Amino acid sequence: MGEKKGRLHLLDSIRGTTLISMMVYHATWDVVYLFGGRGLSGWSWFNAPIGRFWQQSICWTFILLSGFCLGLSRHPVKRGLIVFGGGALVSAVTAIFMPSSIIICGILTLLGSAMIICGLARKLLEKTPAALGLAFSFLLFALTRGINDGYLGLFSLKLIDLPDFLYANTFTAFFGLPPRGFFSTDYFSLLPWLFLFLCGYFLYRLIGQKEWAQKIMQGGKLPPLAFLGRHSLIVYLIHQPVIYGLCLIITKLIHQ
Repeated sequence: MGEKKGRLHLLDSIRGTTLISMMVYHATWDVVYLFGGRGLSGWSWFNAPIGRFWQQSICWTFILLSGFCLGLSRHPVKRGLIVFGGGALVSAVTAIFMPSSIIICGILTLLGSAMIICGLARKLLEKTPAALGLAFSFLLFALTRGINDGYLGLFSLKLIDLPDFLYANTFTAFFGLPPRGFFSTDYFSLLPWLFLFLCGYFLYRLIGQKEWAQKIMQGGKLPPLAFLGRHSLIVYLIHQPVIYGLCLIITKLIHQ
């Protein structure tokens, strides 16, 4: 980030809190899907609406916060290339070592792509009135929320069915049009999520630059959470192998 008035610690703390929630979620996912918890009644809640809400709360926060921080970044395209590279690394590692849990077009790929696109279009975005941009971005997010499932609408309300030929291959899956049989354990396509990213960007333009907002964001420093937030990319890259290894060790100890 390139804050003009010092580090905005509250953003780091929010990101760190969300990282912890994500790590606990992924640990739960490993237990349920990789270590036999799926067949136990005590884990049935994970596939219920509460589990879906938990997962969505994590990704919405990350995407909105990343868009919000675009307004603070001096080199969004460079940062985007780094994050996109992290996403490519995750895809390669899972394809080689965990093909049954492969990640294609995961959250890092999305965030990196959004940073690159919005960084290149920054001058155009800066000319767009913030309130109008926020409203229009949220409307487009709502309209395209069901694009992965073959329709346009208002969130779960289906208005228009999209033709099957659009859902062709992995390339179209990147944009939000996955072919039949497409599988990824972590899938965030460019549409609809780019529009949520833009909501975060325009939200920063609308309120984040105000003096009172800057003062609030400069506070809220919680050192352990802020530390995680400042190193979110490396934490994301290493957390799943660490969690998987711990689950494997615990499982072996239990069955000795």
